[in-house]
Amino acid sequence: MMMAERHLADFPDSLLPPPEDATRTGDAPADERLELSLYLKPQPGEAESVAGAQDPRAALAARRHARHRDDIARVRQFAADHSLTVASVEPARRLVKLAGTVAACEAAFGTKLSLYRQGERQFRGRSGMLRLPADLLPIVEAVLGLDDRPAAFAKALRMDDVAAGAGYRPNRIGAFYDFPTGVTGAGQCIAIIELGGGYLDADNAAAFAAMDLPLPEIVAVPIDGATNAPGHSTAADEEVALDLQVAGGVAPGARLAVYFAPASFAGFVDAVSAAIHDPAHAPGALSISWGVNETAWSAAARQAMDSALEDAAKLRVSVFVAAGDNLATNGKTDGALHVQYPASSPWAIGCGGTAITTDGARITAETVWSDTGNGEGTGGGISTLYPVPDFQQAANPPVQMQTRQPGRGVPDVAGDAAQPSGYVIVLNGVTKTIGGTSAVAPLWAGLAALINERAPAPLGFFLPTLYAEPGLLRPITEGDNKPKGTELGYVAGPGWNPCTGLGVPKGQALFERFTKTNS
Repeated sequence: MMMAERHLADFPDSLLPPPEDATRTGDAPADERLELSLYLKPQPGEAESVAGAQDPRAALAARRHARHRDDIARVRQFAADHSLTVASVEPARRLVKLAGTVAACEAAFGTKLSLYRQGERQFRGRSGMLRLPADLLPIVEAVLGLDDRPAAFAKALRMDDVAAGAGYRPNRIGAFYDFPTGVTGAGQCIAIIELGGGYLDADNAAAFAAMDLPLPEIVAVPIDGATNAPGHSTAADEEVALDLQVAGGVAPGARLAVYFAPASFAGFVDAVSAAIHDPAHAPGALSISWGVNETAWSAAARQAMDSALEDAAKLRVSVFVAAGDNLATNGKTDGALHVQYPASSPWAIGCGGTAITTDGARITAETVWSDTGNGEGTGGGISTLYPVPDFQQAANPPVQMQTRQPGRGVPDVAGDAAQPSGYVIVLNGVTKTIGGTSAVAPLWAGLAALINERAPAPLGFFLPTLYAEPGLLRPITEGDNKPKGTELGYVAGPGWNPCTGLGVPKGQALFERFTKTNS
């Protein structure tokens, strides 16, 4: 029986440019098998709170199972009509996994897939818009996995040839910020997103022994075929080691669930969504040290990520995201200012960087992290894609310097990120000092775990409280994030600023505020 003809319509939010700085080398093999992540749009009523439910994740899953029954049936029919199979369905995540050959996927979504080379990296890419049957267009949020170009990069910055004794063990930096004592994060779980790399048990054992701390429980969670795979990328391995040893160094009693995923749009969104909705580990805080310029993402991919982060807020999961390590241009040389995504999402807590000076016992000076001689320093600025969120209105962020338009300000909070005052970790048996805003995200995630151990309810998305009570942080008022020889960036000052946000944590003050009062 011949399949009924279905009218195809453009899917504007799927628009992607050709990969930057890459050379097309040929067509993707027609018989290569792909697995795609099709995310459904939220249905009316999904925004209703589940916070009061005994098991909020189960309550949200049940609600979505009912709301999306017809949508999922339509996707199943679409798959059958186009020689695709339904690999899995997860209503809680509004996710349908489809599988099929390159040829079948190209025909189903009206696109052409090519192979590209970028340096030593080869990947599959596409450009332009996808096409969908008109009856699917209103219910599909994103189709991810056709294009597996890198969607984010590791941000850890190693200090080469540093003087002996440079930097501090992660637990020492927590003490500098007056993190609460008498709590360890016991009973809590910190989710850590990793888009490559891996860890060695021997490194973690050595790092925590050096901090005189017990080794936390560490669990590797595979996503989309990725696993704990140390030894393939030094940069990615450094990122993993930094994230684990910082989060565990300040909250050694918390379980660390490490979600390993491919560094593609599909892998990134799938990992974040999986962590947020994971009933087995049920994290209360999530750390993301990976990112890229917000304009590199298609609107559909960003919407899928934003929806996952909004789910985190519903489920009272705090998501901390590095704001980037290449100043206000985020490492681009196009003469424009760029903020990093997903730190710029209105549902993320963006984490900027500072440089600290200490007398060994306390911080004696702290400024914006800006090593302009090598182009490194905290990211931060004003989004060109997101408006000023309600919680940030009273902070009165400046307009974007070039567009002169208001937008979501990045970052929200900050912490030590400069390499000379950075974090001493162990990688491949060698002690290293590493910096970057990728250390600030797990630092704050660890603090959240300490607070959640005693809080009457998990912190969740607590930015509205921080912006309403900025005295819970110490503002950083000196420095800027401008690349050397340019005016492309912002200057710190009183109140919120696009370098360090509201400031750095007053650990004990935050602990007392949120353990005494439900935010």
